Amino acid sequence: MERRVVITACSAISPIGYGRKAIVESLLNGVSGVAALREDELISRFIHSRVYGTVGYPMTYDFSRQYRKTMGPVAYYACQVAKDVLEQAGLPREFVTGGRLGIAFGSIHGSPTVQRDIYRIFFEAKDKAAYQTIGAVDYLKSMVHTTAVNISKMFGITGRIISSGTACTTASQSIGFGYEAVKYGLQDAMICGGADEYDTITVAVFDNLLACSTSFNDRPTRTPRPFDRARDGLVVAEGAGALLLEEYEFAKKRGATILAEVIGFACNSNGGDLILPNLEGITQTLKLSLENAKISAAEIDLVSAHATATKMGDIIEAQATGAVFGATPHVVALKGYMGHTMAACGAIETILTLYMMQEGFIAPTLNLEEVDERCAMIKHVQKLIEHPVRTAAIQNFAFGGVNTSLLIRKLT
Repeated sequence: MERRVVITACSAISPIGYGRKAIVESLLNGVSGVAALREDELISRFIHSRVYGTVGYPMTYDFSRQYRKTMGPVAYYACQVAKDVLEQAGLPREFVTGGRLGIAFGSIHGSPTVQRDIYRIFFEAKDKAAYQTIGAVDYLKSMVHTTAVNISKMFGITGRIISSGTACTTASQSIGFGYEAVKYGLQDAMICGGADEYDTITVAVFDNLLACSTSFNDRPTRTPRPFDRARDGLVVAEGAGALLLEEYEFAKKRGATILAEVIGFACNSNGGDLILPNLEGITQTLKLSLENAKISAAEIDLVSAHATATKMGDIIEAQATGAVFGATPHVVALKGYMGHTMAACGAIETILTLYMMQEGFIAPTLNLEEVDERCAMIKHVQKLIEHPVRTAAIQNFAFGGVNTSLLIRKLT
């Protein structure tokens, strides 16, 4: 039997703020979280792009050492937003530890700052003593599932663990897989999301692929520019987002605050090129999400676009969005405010969509001044509007040809 799934809590650490109040104020006031790239001694001098969306790391740790010792920054971000959602939700301790609460959470590559330190020791160690300074906790900080297992450890969660690591669709897959786990009775609740931390290595990877913005190095807040004629690439960013998904009857019975219902999810693969976007694959994903939700495209009020501000990516996404949803729903690209938060983007963008849904406004795509005519088949939001949003689509696409579409609805 299929069960209804609702969102009962959420929290985000983002370049435009930590927590609902700060983030909503940034959206209302058009605040950018993009700043100058921080210098380091390793590779920053070789990087063409000089901009980055930063949350202001290091943040203050408020966890005891027994938890902190296995965390790099990425796990700290993850545990902080997980802590927030558990506190908001007010789940009893016996439920949290009883096996019916699971975790779906991931990052791109664990903690790159810790990995860098490990590799430095490997390559520079002069003797065995230096080599042996690498400890077991260094691996625990840097492994790809460090976010999920540190959340499990901190809160004593014994349910299933899913740790997606599919680049830009990591968090949206996590929400989708959590939705399916609750929908089909495998768990009664899931903490879902993603996180990534600052490191110039991440910037360097995309910079080397010529995918990063470089034309606005002297004006960081003017980039990225999703769907804009002057867009010149993505801006790498950091952050974390977590949502608590619960079975509807369980949430209602315990008097939980219901923020929205997850009504549909789809995920598929392009089955071809691992870098270039694929119109057919993305279009199919969007259609599948509507089929999963059993609704028509006409019911979508708002689309949160993936829109990284790359040349071809934005064009293909606009074409697919127009083909499936038409020109009726408003479309906003939230990366214009903060850059591409990598593994966290699906969760953070879902949370920002929830905030707009609750507050009754739609924020404009920041830095979208002149719409590229090749992206003009959809209804772009270029100024702040008061507008009720009942049903929204959040879409994300990743290197490797992975596509996701998540549909949420406000309960009335």
